[in-house]
Amino acid sequence: MIKVPRIGLIIYPHMSPFHFSIPYMIFNIDIGEGKLFDLKTISIIKDWQQSDEIMVVKSDGGLDLLEHADIVIVPGWHDIATAPSPELMNAVYHAYRRGALVVGLCYGTYVLAYTGILEGKKASTHWMAESDFKQRFPNIILDNNALYVEDGNIITSAGTAASLDCCLHIVRKFYSNKIANKIARIMVAPPHREGGQAQYIEYTMISGCHNRQINSVLNYLRENLAESHSIDKLAKKISMSRSTFTRHFKKETGMTLINWLINERLLYSKDLLEESSLSIEQIAELCGFKNTTSFRQYFKKRYQVSPNTWRKTFA
Repeated sequence: MIKVPRIGLIIYPHMSPFHFSIPYMIFNIDIGEGKLFDLKTISIIKDWQQSDEIMVVKSDGGLDLLEHADIVIVPGWHDIATAPSPELMNAVYHAYRRGALVVGLCYGTYVLAYTGILEGKKASTHWMAESDFKQRFPNIILDNNALYVEDGNIITSAGTAASLDCCLHIVRKFYSNKIANKIARIMVAPPHREGGQAQYIEYTMISGCHNRQINSVLNYLRENLAESHSIDKLAKKISMSRSTFTRHFKKETGMTLINWLINERLLYSKDLLEESSLSIEQIAELCGFKNTTSFRQYFKKRYQVSPNTWRKTFA
């Protein structure tokens, strides 16, 4: 008889209903062959946990249930600046040490990071927390593009909806592609999404800087992205030497001229893909890329998907 994997799904005060619902639904689904997982909700404080003042979830027990779990899941976290209780960290740490698969969904990665089990390992979390996470946990290798990352017996996922991708991956890991695909169809979700969370990251445009001369250059460049530009011509335009211009430009924008132009051209191309019916060739030309091939390569490198796929997703 095949052993059904035991899952400990941790619930806590003020958790997100969405973060809780995804693993609860996927690992509780009966596809006609019986339950695939033995799922238990585990409370860190009381038998009942309130979720964002919307719903109350009854737990199956306390942290002692984690001692028998094959998989431990932390579905998000209510406050990334607040470390988990010593009891929760201790329970997660011991589950990891005895070989259980430990999973942090979205901000749940923070719980694993606070526990210390991610030190020196690769991980993922919501892109909005990138700078905060890197500052708090400099020894963890954060992959800001991956939908989920597996390193040893730890799996972490990116923001919110990526939890679904992560949970389906766990089903594939313990069973098969066929069963994961069947669950995906029941959930009306793609079995495997193309690309990563880089698609959804807001790359902000530098609106202005302290140096008025450089600021005038930035405005000029944005109005003339389709043209070719050189450092020498731009430096001459504001009566600077090449070296002085290069130094001030890097100081104000944090980028070289070529990298700044690529960034602005890609941002503009996203707008055109989403809001216009122009062809890829026309968009490449309007954004200042030398040719369509170059545009496709830069776009794929930044967003992990092709311009056509971006248009289909966001237009």
